[in-house]
Amino acid sequence: GMFTATLCPALTLWMTTKGYSQAYCGISESHGAGHLLLEFWVIWIGTDFFEFFYHWIGHRISFMWAIHKHHHVFYNPSPFAVIADEYVDQFVRSTPLCLLPMMMPINIDLMFGVYVIFFYGYGVYLHWGYELEALPADHPFINTSFQHYLHHAISVKNKPYHTGFFFKIWDQMFGSIYKGDVVISAMEARGRGLRTREAFDKIEKPDYSPLLRLSFWLKGEVEDSPAMAESKKSM
Repeated sequence: GMFTATLCPALTLWMTTKGYSQAYCGISESHGAGHLLLEFWVIWIGTDFFEFFYHWIGHRISFMWAIHKHHHVFYNPSPFAVIADEYVDQFVRSTPLCLLPMMMPINIDLMFGVYVIFFYGYGVYLHWGYELEALPADHPFINTSFQHYLHHAISVKNKPYHTGFFFKIWDQMFGSIYKGDVVISAMEARGRGLRTREAFDKIEKPDYSPLLRLSFWLKGEVEDSPAMAESKKSM
């Protein structure tokens, strides 16, 4: 996955040096601040729609779902999930880096910067499982971490809820906004008197201590935690 995610940026640089694309660096008279602003919106909005639509059909077409479903192994993902895609998904999602400079003059530094901030940086936020008060779940224009948690929790084949990345308008246009109440945001749950500290303390927590052991990273071996060892003794 990581190899294919870096393949398109590398191809973009190679194509630029060989003159196969219209990518450029810096600001010139022909590509001033106004042109950079236009490029910014084309890159951001164009790629955001591309990301949405590719993700949307990934839940609609059988062979594409067979590839994409591995990203849905965990219904409550971690920030690392932003790069936890199959190689085909990673490659296709990076292709705008090659395609955009072939269609119009694009400042390559600006394009890479938009990708890093809005598609990797914002992707970490979408997958981190924490809701910010500054970005409420019912935000009218922007997909928040709650929408993406909801996507992982209930979206399967033929149910492409909230496949958008940044802008919510694409899901609104394609009718993929979730309108049920099986999954609600943490803020709404607290407003209903749910998700209290007492309820949280009663939940059995996963044991992450194996991640702190060198053997896990070298060999993939997981030793029993003290709690698990004690549990086996009592069986």
